[in-house]
Amino acid sequence: MADTRNGEGYHIVLVPFTAHGHLIPFLALARQILERTNLTITIATTPLNIQYLHSAISSSPHNNIHLAELPFNSTLNGLPPNIENAEKLPLPHIIKLFHASKSLETPLRSLLSKITQQEGHPPLCIISDVFLGWVSNVATSFGINNISFTTCGAYGTLAYISMWSNLPHRKVESENFWVPGFPQNYTFHVSQLHKHIREADGSDAWSRFFIPQIALSMKSNGWICNTVEEIEPLGLKLLRNYLQLPVWTVGPLQPPTSHKSSKNHAGKESGIPLEACIEWLDSKDQSSVLYICFGSQNTISATQMMALAEGLEESEKPFIWVIRPPFGFDMNGEFIEKWLPKGFEKRIRESKKGLLVHKWGPQLEILSHKSISAFMSHCGWNSVLESLSQGVPIIGWPLAAEQAYNVKMLVEEMGVSLELARGVDSVVSKENVRKVIQVVMDQELGKGKEMKDKANQIAVHLREAIVEKGEEKGSSQKSLDDLQVAMDHRINPIIRLNTRLSKSKFNLVYCCVYDSGILFHSTTRFERIADLYLV
Repeated sequence: MADTRNGEGYHIVLVPFTAHGHLIPFLALARQILERTNLTITIATTPLNIQYLHSAISSSPHNNIHLAELPFNSTLNGLPPNIENAEKLPLPHIIKLFHASKSLETPLRSLLSKITQQEGHPPLCIISDVFLGWVSNVATSFGINNISFTTCGAYGTLAYISMWSNLPHRKVESENFWVPGFPQNYTFHVSQLHKHIREADGSDAWSRFFIPQIALSMKSNGWICNTVEEIEPLGLKLLRNYLQLPVWTVGPLQPPTSHKSSKNHAGKESGIPLEACIEWLDSKDQSSVLYICFGSQNTISATQMMALAEGLEESEKPFIWVIRPPFGFDMNGEFIEKWLPKGFEKRIRESKKGLLVHKWGPQLEILSHKSISAFMSHCGWNSVLESLSQGVPIIGWPLAAEQAYNVKMLVEEMGVSLELARGVDSVVSKENVRKVIQVVMDQELGKGKEMKDKANQIAVHLREAIVEKGEEKGSSQKSLDDLQVAMDHRINPIIRLNTRLSKSKFNLVYCCVYDSGILFHSTTRFERIADLYLV
């Protein structure tokens, strides 16, 4: 076990979807794998995303992480020039980027051929984004193990893939509906669906991408999930049952915290010097500040922004707000004062009640500061993990993707969140903003205390999951051990056997079992018994 499991001389290729919320966990996963092996890891993505990853890696370089450019022409794929990442696109146009990702198949095949020629054998494994199901076919053609990686939690992942695979809301007249994979008494509401899936009929552009890509990812050899066994027992049980595949829990995948630069861990320059942000937080009482951020790809409407600002003032709670132009405007453009109440920014600056950070903030450092009491968030999974790892309860305002399903779980299963609004069309009043803020931030008694206590309990589980002290290992460390076994080159004879027998006449049923469950389970035809020995 020692020599082969060490991985020296062997290669793994990671293929993320081109959005920061996917690139960051892929990079964190690469670092986790390299901490326990001598494998060589190549992250393959488009040229501009390679530049982004170079920036993110520069603070803590690793010799065994390589970045490979997959040529990509945005204009040939109906995108604006030099657009290769979801962050630069308005949400309605992101579907073009999804479809364009399929054009990376040919350059990925070229990369795998090059690695095979240089090293004398193909990579051990391709770990690909769950949105890039086409990679499963590429891996099969090379006889390579393929594992799908969902950068979301288990509950949100199941809801998302089942929604797209089954479109259950179209099969009932009620606004409440059941989603396959969940218990019959669990219902979802149409308001929890982003309009792209709410309006999907199976033939639209979104359906034409997600339905086949999810189906292909479900044919991989297993899934990696950025979560922890102890915090999502229900979601993991349901996801494993739905996929009938092993699911390795490797969370929380987060970059290391550093106070040395204003450039945050995602490779972006913060809208405020880190030192100035920390100095402002240091001036506030413990657990007194509300942090507000809706992620790198989302923003709220102009009317919602106005109501949020008014509610913040009326709550009289200190706050840090990472703010961008409202929905319908260029999120990366200049912020205009008219989107906020007259004199708002001047008042909060003079009273030192609030701090506005434009475009991007050092989120990990903010959430880990002792003065933070609560987080108003879109509830993208990376933000959820970053908040809960610090024991910070969440005010949910989902805007896209699986975020509404995350909020449903945070409220109903974990008890660490209150939902303020859904999407950019919700009517938001300053009175409700003030009320929700006060409930969540009053952590001495009542609902606020319950949420804070539960968030602290989850923070303990998240810390314990990544503990590794001698023989003592947390659940995510054990799962990473199992994942390492799954990627071991000694499993590849089984993959090659499957490839050899896939065109034969008789049936072979085989399985391999590891701690995290069945690694492979397949039925294959073969022509003669002698074929079993042709490995």
